[in-house]
Amino acid sequence: MFLSLLYPDEESAARGARREGTPHIDERVCAELGLDKLLPLRGCSLSSFFTADPAVIAYRQEIFDDMRRLPALGEVLGDAIPVLFDILELRRMDEDLGAGGTESYLYSITEIELYVSCIDSLARGLAPLSDKVKSRGFSALCDRIRELSESDYYRELNQGLSQLSSRIREVKSITVGVNLDARLRPASAGVVSVNAEPFKSGELLDKILRMSFRNDSFTCIAQLLPYDKSQPENRRDAMTHAFHGALSDVFRSSVRGWRRIVGEYVLENTDFLLKILPEIEFVTCAASLLSSLEKRGCALALPQLRPMGEKAFTAEALYNADVALRIEDEIVPNDFSFDDHGRLYILTGPNRGGKSVITCAVGQAQALVQLGLYAPAKSLVLSPVDGIFTHFPEGAEDTIDKGRLGEECARLREIFDGISEHSLVLLDESLSSTGAYEASYIAAEILCGFGVARLRGIFSTHLHELAARLDEINDRIAAEGGVRVDTLVAGIEEGKRSFRVYRRKPDGKSYARDIADKYGLSFESLKKSLQQ
Repeated sequence: MFLSLLYPDEESAARGARREGTPHIDERVCAELGLDKLLPLRGCSLSSFFTADPAVIAYRQEIFDDMRRLPALGEVLGDAIPVLFDILELRRMDEDLGAGGTESYLYSITEIELYVSCIDSLARGLAPLSDKVKSRGFSALCDRIRELSESDYYRELNQGLSQLSSRIREVKSITVGVNLDARLRPASAGVVSVNAEPFKSGELLDKILRMSFRNDSFTCIAQLLPYDKSQPENRRDAMTHAFHGALSDVFRSSVRGWRRIVGEYVLENTDFLLKILPEIEFVTCAASLLSSLEKRGCALALPQLRPMGEKAFTAEALYNADVALRIEDEIVPNDFSFDDHGRLYILTGPNRGGKSVITCAVGQAQALVQLGLYAPAKSLVLSPVDGIFTHFPEGAEDTIDKGRLGEECARLREIFDGISEHSLVLLDESLSSTGAYEASYIAAEILCGFGVARLRGIFSTHLHELAARLDEINDRIAAEGGVRVDTLVAGIEEGKRSFRVYRRKPDGKSYARDIADKYGLSFESLKKSLQQ
């Protein structure tokens, strides 16, 4: 029976598994947008969960609506995650050992115990929530867990497991019988009994501590072979293997029979849980992110989806979720939109003035929506994209380095080769490894190329000369039937960074003038100082 927390049907799940029609958003993009910190996953890759299918996005929004209304859902799933990872680890260890040994039998019993504890935990946790969930995914999960936990076979499994587990785990010692030949040499040996009580050493001190001087069936009269540090390792290993082999023979029939009877049942039902373990981990982690943002007092918007062809993106009070969770100060949201007057933006402004923050915020919002989450904004209308491409150079941005310039250009070329008109491109301080003249020239060429490609994007840059060439760039793009480029400015108010982003033409001198005034370094201020 098909069950998924991320896909509404088998067909969409199969397409997702084959990455058919899924957007190009790789792990590097996730890292540069800060998504790997927002959604840290242990057992799966975040890039495998992106979708451009509106039906899939809507299905996931139902899931997260349930998890926001019913926080206990996240707690129940969170408790199941480590148990399921333990089952995976047991299977891996069992495969390394090979089947048939005592440890392999113990692993199989432990796996069943873990499975039972997981089903019990899910059943207890989901039972009081099953009538409150509204999403198709959680409704199906609640029904499946209830069906399993209430089945006759499951009750029989619990009873049989309890009996077998107690029998095996209560083993504290074995009685070994050794046949001797005429010269009192060991001729053959075997296990006489399996005991729930350990043997005592038989030494005087042990008898005194136990206040018992009588001989009994669990007191040794002589140790068979000392287990101490002086014993050669190969002899200890030989004895251990001999005992394990004997124990395997003792339990072989009961454990093997048990394993055969329940194997297919447990395998089928644990596999259903293990198959959706990545989904469980993802939705639990994502719900935790949404909860953290709400506790921080941040707005979360249920996005209104538009067809991909509309290329819509209109956000009210958009903010960077990563920054919101890392700073104690009040966050500064911004309204932002792509429209017919600007599908591409040249974003300028002072260093640490908010250019990178808003550039990341746009990418985060697009990516989170295409994971099925709510958006970090007061409201958001957007179309899915077929890919997000980022270029956030690393290293010392202010140095002139021709080798690094070549690497930047090569990566920008790779981005250009992967885009379409439905892509989103985010460039942050690209081409900062060369001088202003070369950087402005190359940047203008790239912008013209992106404009002709008719995609959406932001070029965040310190190159005010690039923004000054806006009319020239738009004329070249218009001649090829491309989209318009517009300018954004990270604002300065009274000499301070406001972190507001304004849609207007930049004045490359305004920030310098404000700073000079603030510190008394303007010519007027200096002249007054000289006159005093």
